[in-house]
Amino acid sequence: MISTYEEALHYLYDNLPMFHRVGAAAIKKDLTNTLRLCEELGNPERKFRSIHVAGTNGKGSTCHMLASILQVSGYRTGLYTSPHLKNFTERIKVNGSEVSRTYVVDFINRIKPAIERIKPSFFEITVAMAFDYFAEQGVDIAVIETGLGGRLDSTNVITPLVSVITNISWDHKDILGDTLQCIASEKAGIIKHGVPVVISERQADLADVFISKAEEESSEIFFASDEYSARREVSGDMVVSNQTKDVMTLRDFPLKGSYQTRNLPGVIKTVDVLRSRFAISDEDLRRGLQDVVTNTGLKGRWQVLHASPTVICDTAHNEGGIREIVKQIHRHRFRRLFIILGMVKDKDVKQVLALMPKDAVYYFCEANIPRALAAEELQKEAADLGLVGEVVRDVNEAKRRALSVADKEDLIYIGGSTYVVAELEDL
Repeated sequence: MISTYEEALHYLYDNLPMFHRVGAAAIKKDLTNTLRLCEELGNPERKFRSIHVAGTNGKGSTCHMLASILQVSGYRTGLYTSPHLKNFTERIKVNGSEVSRTYVVDFINRIKPAIERIKPSFFEITVAMAFDYFAEQGVDIAVIETGLGGRLDSTNVITPLVSVITNISWDHKDILGDTLQCIASEKAGIIKHGVPVVISERQADLADVFISKAEEESSEIFFASDEYSARREVSGDMVVSNQTKDVMTLRDFPLKGSYQTRNLPGVIKTVDVLRSRFAISDEDLRRGLQDVVTNTGLKGRWQVLHASPTVICDTAHNEGGIREIVKQIHRHRFRRLFIILGMVKDKDVKQVLALMPKDAVYYFCEANIPRALAAEELQKEAADLGLVGEVVRDVNEAKRRALSVADKEDLIYIGGSTYVVAELEDL
């Protein structure tokens, strides 16, 4: 019998294979375990309405924005995302409040015999826990983020009201396929029969993948970027437009990443689809977006940690995400640029490093997980591409080192891996 939250986490982390620690070895490439776990729990996934979100980049932000909008509209809203940054309980929330530690303990004790029989992964258990919690809490709707891919992702046992697929880029090629079309096809696996699907961004080479799958499933498909666009003004305001006029201005929008202009059209279009079932006013929509950080606790998206010098962190960790980050760095005004960088072993390290600014001072670090790429190896790979810096393994020590030499006009960027950002003390 597990009696404390710490014992429950120890059981989860030490006995179940975790992707963020060991990589692909933690993945079971079918839904059998999740289906068996759900059956043990009385099929909670059938007891609440849901939105299912997949994609390479932007799905976390999209989930948080949708959850905030529904919450502001008066609906009891579940939110399941991964990975967590600080605490395991961040993965499962209802109206912005994290699942209680007591619930985690009780759930593990209740399902432990089934865990011993089924031998699921860490992710499969957390998905089952989230579904059980949302059913027990009587949520009106839950926003569910896929972990990896879509077709074979553990979350793909739900039948949502609407499926959402954000930007597609290179990531997890060893698991999802070595072409963008293959990756898009895996993401398209969340499209269900007769369930409408919103594609946040029309990518010319990939549109047919989604159209074909939607036709196969008799699902209505919407390309949000065909109907909406978003732009950030110099003032910091975010302006959303349709094909003919501006339809919404978000004053000093709290999600500062320029890449949010690619996520917002998908969020707005998904709300359009939901309005046939949910009462969501334009003011609810605006307030939900405006207050997304307060309502959901979203962290690590172009988040400012310090001023003078400016210190910014972001969880972008693949080629597409880093490309957007570098664009935004170049739009920022600074005297000198310091970059604290850590990555994991199974990323396309060379492709990411090739995008990084050569005129920065680098500190190479590594997260405290087995998947982390050794800081010395990252330093060597970077040097081959003209990126020069020193090894400071701990991200917090690297941040202190950068702050000790930076002037108030300088910029310090911290990123390359979700797990590096997660270890920041002041996040």
